[in-house]
Amino acid sequence: MGLTRITQTFKTQVTPARMFNALILDSHNLCPKLMFSSIKSIEFIHGDGEVGSIKQINFTEASPFKYVKHRIDELDKEKFFCKYTLIEGDALTDKLESITYEVSFEGYGYGGCICKTTSEYKAKEGIEIREEDVELGKDRAIGMYEVIEAYLMAHPHAYT
Repeated sequence: MGLTRITQTFKTQVTPARMFNALILDSHNLCPKLMFSSIKSIEFIHGDGEVGSIKQINFTEASPFKYVKHRIDELDKEKFFCKYTLIEGDALTDKLESITYEVSFEGYGYGGCICKTTSEYKAKEGIEIREEDVELGKDRAIGMYEVIEAYLMAHPHAYT
């Protein structure tokens, strides 16, 4: 089994607390509203958002995927950090066992933050994953961050 690790950073003009609250703690409510063309719904099928919870994201017909399930592995609300694992869904294809994500939000400048994400792709036996194999996922993640940032910039009192 091979591991491929990808790290990305994204600077935003929104505080770490607001980005964390919108993108991590309340994504099940906010993302389907803002990204309705690709996300049909997000629901907890186990737990309520704390460590050990399992969240299912259901995609619309416009998406190449039907659904994915994430398990929350770590959650630090004071340090604005979350670690979760994609454990099931057609996004894993026949090449991956799982994808583990670490997301943190750190203060930057005057009221902004740097969003840092690390994705670890755990390939099935005999499969090699290259960075170009995960480009689409990287682009979608940045797109989601940009949508959330735009919403929070347009609604300065949301998630305060």
